[in-house]
Amino acid sequence: ASGKVPGALAIPRGLVEFRADPASAMHDKAFDRGKTVVAYCASGGRSALVGKTLKDMGYANVRNLGGFKGWVDAGGSVEKS
Repeated sequence: ASGKVPGALAIPRGLVEFRADPASAMHDKAFDRGKTVVAYCASGGRSALVGKTLKDMGYANVRNLGGFKGWVDAGGSVEKS
């Protein structure tokens, strides 16, 4: 299935640090250290790395959803692109 989890931000792995850092010119205001952040990717590997990176950056409430296919197979909602 193609698409994304409803409400998700599509951020390439290589840009997460820039988008999550409030001091960065590329900061995305959707990132908030006070909120829970749920990461996912195609297979779950990159989202695990993103979770560790965000925790290292001071995000305390980070979860790894895993792979998008698993989400779809479990009946998760999909927002079509």
